[in-house]
Amino acid sequence: MQTLNGPSEPGRFAAGYRIGVDIGGTFTDFVLIADDTGAAMTHKLLTTPNDPSLAVIEGIERLLADHRVPIAQVDTVIHGTTLVTNAVLERKGAAVAMLITEGFGDILDMGRERRYDLYDLRLDFPAPLVERRNRAEVAERVQFDGKVLRPVDLARVEASVGRLVEERNVEAVAVCLLHSYANPAHERAIGAMIRRCFPRLYVSLSSEGYPVIREYERWTTTTLNAYVQPAVDRYLARMEGGLAKIGFTGNFLVMSSSGGTLTCATARRHPVRLLESGPAAGALMSAQHGKRLGLNQVLSFDMGGTTAKGAIVSGGHPLKRYEFEAARVHEFKKGSGLSVRIPVLDMIEIGAGGGSIAQLDDRGVIRVGPQSAGADPGPACYGRGGARPTLTDANLALGYLDPGFFLGGRMAIDSEAAAGVIERHIAKPLGVGTERAAWGIHEVINEDVARAFRVHASERGIDLRGCSMVAFGGSGPLHAVRVARKLRIPRVVMPPCAGVMSAFGMLVSPLSFEVVRSWRITLDALDAGRLCGEFAALEREATDVLAESGVARGDITLTRTLDMRYVGQGYEIEVRLPDAGDLASQLPHLRALYEAAYRQQFSIALPGKSVEIVNWKVEARGPAPLRDRPERASGYAPGGQPLKGTRRAYDPETKTFAAHAVYDRYRLAPGNEISGPALIEETEATSVVGAGATARVDAALNLVVALEG
Repeated sequence: MQTLNGPSEPGRFAAGYRIGVDIGGTFTDFVLIADDTGAAMTHKLLTTPNDPSLAVIEGIERLLADHRVPIAQVDTVIHGTTLVTNAVLERKGAAVAMLITEGFGDILDMGRERRYDLYDLRLDFPAPLVERRNRAEVAERVQFDGKVLRPVDLARVEASVGRLVEERNVEAVAVCLLHSYANPAHERAIGAMIRRCFPRLYVSLSSEGYPVIREYERWTTTTLNAYVQPAVDRYLARMEGGLAKIGFTGNFLVMSSSGGTLTCATARRHPVRLLESGPAAGALMSAQHGKRLGLNQVLSFDMGGTTAKGAIVSGGHPLKRYEFEAARVHEFKKGSGLSVRIPVLDMIEIGAGGGSIAQLDDRGVIRVGPQSAGADPGPACYGRGGARPTLTDANLALGYLDPGFFLGGRMAIDSEAAAGVIERHIAKPLGVGTERAAWGIHEVINEDVARAFRVHASERGIDLRGCSMVAFGGSGPLHAVRVARKLRIPRVVMPPCAGVMSAFGMLVSPLSFEVVRSWRITLDALDAGRLCGEFAALEREATDVLAESGVARGDITLTRTLDMRYVGQGYEIEVRLPDAGDLASQLPHLRALYEAAYRQQFSIALPGKSVEIVNWKVEARGPAPLRDRPERASGYAPGGQPLKGTRRAYDPETKTFAAHAVYDRYRLAPGNEISGPALIEETEATSVVGAGATARVDAALNLVVALEG
């Protein structure tokens, strides 16, 4: 094993070790991989909610000590965080000022002026992140084509910012001017002035974050970026300081919502891109497993301690989108949240996890989540002060979890405490037994997850009956087979180390950065010079970010896409340009590419109708670290006797407790078949194979459950 004497070049993965860290609401997961052999070692411990960096540093130290790996041999640490998501949901961001074009100060309150529920007369929307009194209007004006109608008065802007700093104690400023996507000069001048005159303020420019048409979406994205920028900066500083303290001198990278990784410098400039940081890694790993198994369509099912996430993987790539809603008032109602324009993997997330709290609603019906007990105090069975029943308590009461083997026996959990809170809060009010109440909690979650995935797939035209499910997370394998049956999914794959698979996903993600710019032009007016010139500018911007991170320009690959529409329409369809061939030669084929994409989505095209380009996008990606090589998880020793014994657990088919065979997953060998009802245990997760189902162990030690018929 090569020993590294100093930091390796970012984007280069020399022989050494890399660590992936996924910070969840309940647990923080760790994976340590040796680059030369693919050997993988895992760890899991409770998250420290008040300062997540404490658990990260503690876990890294323990993982390295357990496997006797010197910190000097670790060249890369990649981590995903829920810090940005939590700051928005809990409204714990910075005091933000907003500089906005004169006459447009109320745009954040007006929004789209759309009702997300036509029949609800008491609609509620999330409040803007910037209070009205923190918005200062700027006397300036730029036309849609970039022509300056009224120059900006920087002296007046400086006075406005000074007043906001003195009277409102703002930490960050979002500069949001009309049509700055077409001409960013005014925003850049204001940004330079603020950095010069108010060096302690954080500054976000809408022309730098996501410079596209539709000012409401662009401005909410910019204000969110400013809102979380101070917290992200301080958090990354704590992480860098903590890693340096234990002797780490390599590269510290952060997962982005689009499935790529960012350097800390880029993450500090664009913290809004960390909104879906952790969940994206799991979807990437599902895509990796899908490729290895030859599965064209995959439903990625990630269920941890706080949430469940679903993503569709098609042709080896998770679906992506460029509009995301944060802090929805109603979980499943589009339009009830803050609209954010960032590249993000297309996922659905619901409040369903091991820590989700169960209660009775006004009708006396069991409801589970979205509130979670988290890591502190956690479920009642953790013995840390939790007094409300959770899904983990229910699964323990149902016999699916072994109190003596939770986290491989490293963490004791209390069956009596779990049964007690279920009895007190659910069973007794309903007049049913504890076991029936526990099954009600378990099945409510299954139904909630299945319903959410069904809606997510139908909105994207995906027939789940043609998909395979890849299930992971601490709770995913326990619920996967039951959820798959409800969705009529024919195959469920539960990979080794499923409980920490999102941390694995951090390590298959390359450094990447995506830029987008709005420039409307019809195909009839476009020539090859303009096509190549516009893309060349975006390519330079995207590749410069990766080059500054240390990626050799020759190792960077580019993906070019266009948002196109028929002239007169108010929405666009993304069209990916072919990777091969000269860019200029693709000009005659743009209409055919657009109409093929339009026909795929709407089953028709409109021949003869004029087509225009609205947005231009370029994604730059560095080399993939694992290059599709399978990992070898430590602790797996196929052979010997995998059967550990039996345990009585709830069987929904007979509605009674029945003997379930219990298997040690680390002893299962390729070709082994296990007929349900059975429980298959590993340190980070337990897989439940119900009666009538059979799990087969494939060559990569995945558990594959076929549910045909």
